[in-house]
Amino acid sequence: MEKVNPYPILLTLCAVLFFLGSWWLPVTDPTESCYTLTAKEMLQARDYFSPRIYGNYWYDKPIFFYWELILAYSIFGVNEFASRFFPACFATLGVFITYYFGNKLYGNKVGFFAAIILAVTPEYWYLSHAIITDMTLFCAISVTLISFYFGYTQDKPNYYYISYAAAGIGMLTKGPIAFCLPGLIIFIFLLTEGNLSHILKMNLKKGLPLCFGIAAIWYLPMYIIHGQPFFDNFIGVHNFLRATVSEHPKFDVWYYYTIIFLAGFLPWNLPVLYGLAKDFFVNGRRPSIGMTEKFLLIWGLTVPIVFQSFATNYVTYTLPYMMPIAIMFARFFVQHEKMFMRMAAVTVIILTVSTFLAIPICNDHSGKELSRRLIPNVDEDTRVVIFGRHYSTSLVFYSGLEVTWIERPEKMYQIQPQKMTWTSLNVMPMMTTNDLPPNEKIVAVVEDARTDRFLNAVAGTWIMIDDSVKDYKIYRRISRKDIDLSLKN
Repeated sequence: MEKVNPYPILLTLCAVLFFLGSWWLPVTDPTESCYTLTAKEMLQARDYFSPRIYGNYWYDKPIFFYWELILAYSIFGVNEFASRFFPACFATLGVFITYYFGNKLYGNKVGFFAAIILAVTPEYWYLSHAIITDMTLFCAISVTLISFYFGYTQDKPNYYYISYAAAGIGMLTKGPIAFCLPGLIIFIFLLTEGNLSHILKMNLKKGLPLCFGIAAIWYLPMYIIHGQPFFDNFIGVHNFLRATVSEHPKFDVWYYYTIIFLAGFLPWNLPVLYGLAKDFFVNGRRPSIGMTEKFLLIWGLTVPIVFQSFATNYVTYTLPYMMPIAIMFARFFVQHEKMFMRMAAVTVIILTVSTFLAIPICNDHSGKELSRRLIPNVDEDTRVVIFGRHYSTSLVFYSGLEVTWIERPEKMYQIQPQKMTWTSLNVMPMMTTNDLPPNEKIVAVVEDARTDRFLNAVAGTWIMIDDSVKDYKIYRRISRKDIDLSLKN
């Protein structure tokens, strides 16, 4: 195994797991479609600096991931493969970074096993396909911490510059968390080392300006151009509110990230946890923890503990802890090589098949088919509206149409944007059912479960023109002119 060249094996594995079939996975609601539509509108407007959606400026995330999408769309066109291209690229990069770090710490076999464990872990596989910022953030945080570790253990301060630069790129990708989270991990590590004074040796005078200078490439001009609305929305809603007010309260439970670990790290966590429990309770052995193991443990534990303290919980938040855990798991599996090979082979097969099984699931959460059915029934004089519990941004992405979200007047307050609440994300066109112009041609996309409410709430005569899309029906309002023509014929 020490003589095996890992690079072609890992590259092939990543190509199969991360890229294969990505062109068949439709863009889904609600998250992926916001990124893709934003990048599409920026590209159409030739504005590569200020994110926008539905024609409005949009301060959800920093610019770096939008640049990735815009570049991919410029090369491959606006499609599913382009949308998923850079998440797959950064997932591949993350696998190779894991191999590099594991190899430097414990040798080629541990690095190789750790890279494979990471690549074929369900959570990592899932996020390698997701059109979100987190794979880029994963690489940025990983490089930040790895560079610190090498600078600290090898007494080479120049490594810290790489660490600062990676943190700056992370801030361009996700926001202040890309600086604060690695900074907290480094602080805790140095505290346990009894060496907090080492912070003063980390080239702060040049490193911090490098980090914040990279971030300022976007943040400073955005504040100059857009002023207080940018600050209020980006810092207020998308950072402060996310940490203090749950966006999805049903997931706000103390054991959330424990479940994510148990499910996301299958099957690798089962034999490792069993082996640790057996050593501890049966054999009475205690694992030896040196400086390297302590750094990996602090890294791996700090991430879920920090995010568990946030009000909003997401599966993606745990991604930065996967590299140190994969490396620690690999140290167990180098002693159980045959088990590792069997588990890896079976998991690769399962995940490869799962890519194709995910296609209908993505279809069920995408407006792609709905768009295909809608477009032939719409001309330039037709207003398109949607009546449902949720707005389909992917319908706008695929159709290129303006789609207005309509709701009964007494319910409109629930979706209208209000400052410092999660409704502030609702920047799509919207109006009440009472405000629909009586003489306009209107095609309505209606959620099945709300069909009766729609027909009772919206004036006019409506005919269903398509019911072939799961969970939705398409209606067209019949005008007086249409009725007269019908009577004549």
